[in-house]
Amino acid sequence: MTDDVVVAGAGPVGLFLACELALAGVQPVVLDRLPARSGEQKANGLVGQVLRLLDHRGLHEPLSGTPEPPRPMPRYVFAAMPLELHRLDANPLHALPVPQHRIEEVLEERARDLGVTVRRRHEVTGFTQDPAGVTVDVTGPDGPERLRTRYLVAADGGRSTVRKLAGIGFPGVTSPDPVSRVAHVRPPTGIVAGADGTYLLPGCPLPFRPYTHTRTDHGVFVLAPFDRDAVMIATMEWGGPPVDGTAPLTLDELRASIRRVTGADLELVPAHTPGGHTPRRTVGHNTRLAERYRDGRVLLVGDAAHVHSATGGPGLNLGLQDAANLGWKLAAELRGWAPPGLLDSYQQERRPVGERVFMHSQAQTALMSPGPAVTALRALVGELIDHDDNLARIAALMAGSDVRYDTGCPHPLAGSFAPELALGNSRLAELARTGRPLLLDLTGGTLGLADLAAAWKDRVDLVTTGPADPAGALLLRPDGYVAWACAPERADRDGLERALRTWFGEPLG
Repeated sequence: MTDDVVVAGAGPVGLFLACELALAGVQPVVLDRLPARSGEQKANGLVGQVLRLLDHRGLHEPLSGTPEPPRPMPRYVFAAMPLELHRLDANPLHALPVPQHRIEEVLEERARDLGVTVRRRHEVTGFTQDPAGVTVDVTGPDGPERLRTRYLVAADGGRSTVRKLAGIGFPGVTSPDPVSRVAHVRPPTGIVAGADGTYLLPGCPLPFRPYTHTRTDHGVFVLAPFDRDAVMIATMEWGGPPVDGTAPLTLDELRASIRRVTGADLELVPAHTPGGHTPRRTVGHNTRLAERYRDGRVLLVGDAAHVHSATGGPGLNLGLQDAANLGWKLAAELRGWAPPGLLDSYQQERRPVGERVFMHSQAQTALMSPGPAVTALRALVGELIDHDDNLARIAALMAGSDVRYDTGCPHPLAGSFAPELALGNSRLAELARTGRPLLLDLTGGTLGLADLAAAWKDRVDLVTTGPADPAGALLLRPDGYVAWACAPERADRDGLERALRTWFGEPLG
């Protein structure tokens, strides 16, 4: 038996990719070496445009617990400097505090509802590929076995076995600093909540705003009271005492780090929280980007393709949108209608986005390091951020809403993630739940697109509604990006036909 796709890795990115493939009519098999979902706490939430993407798939509600669409954050932080986003007329930055174990739980439930097979305690140990497919060597609870698949996707993290076996280089930069420590503990005594929403630590005059990085003269401190019984406390230090990176982080070590960074002495008691958060330490800063995202029938997605600082929380925004970009293109290839070069456009579009995340995550880490020169630089950057146009640019950078793919269409919306639209009694996000391409005629049909759309009706859904700003019609890819758009006055039918052929193949015969 030959599977369409084998996905190595059942983390958020691997599971979401499996959901995208299943929505497009492809049944993947997901392999993971762990016996169950990991309780290790990694991401503490979702930041950026990914929340609108998840809303397009009906996943925002189970993650947020509310039927309301994603809302922009009135405040956020860049390099431990406040971003007063409420000042912006169009604020693009969304965020949702939700632990990674919950994200994985929701995505696995959705994957199973879509008929995806998730095989745990199965680890990829080798593979060979040929022009027709990939033979995958797997070790499972019943011993070694071989699977045959048309494509193998690596979603197995920064130390990706599949990437290494494929011989894909992973160049980058590794630094011994900073050392990050994090643990979930009971609320320590002596912390005082101020009327302005900040916290004071015993023995430290500096106020700390919760859920954000606060820079001191000796490092960075984070306090995030996720609930009344548990808070996340984290530190970042540069040039601290030697660290045994192989030894588990103890609360005594974290306590000593808090004293060095803030001057406060906090009594730390483990919190018993869902997911079993384990104190963890990260030594150094590792930024790496795969030389290529594809090697024949093997593709990389998420951390298997890139690793970077977690500063600003860009990881899942980047990785889950990798999966959305790859999913529909790989499904098109498997179902036989992909135009030439479509699958290669995955790397062409997503690798530059990875480079951009590297840029701003490294910049933020550098701006948080101690020293008078950095303090002076922060003062200058703070002045720049105080101007709304610069604030908007930083917000778009962190949200990923400044991404523009080259779609060949001159309209200002082309290549960007589609704006939220109210379309009669529905939102655009609700129409996108099927994961199919959408041609939206926002003029009520006056553009006369029905005859052209009919030639692609097996792949593209025509929705006639309107009127709605800011265009007359939009052609949306399944990943939410605008492939083509036109003004309300006249449809560029030649441009639309080119876009349909470019992204969705030849019309019906």
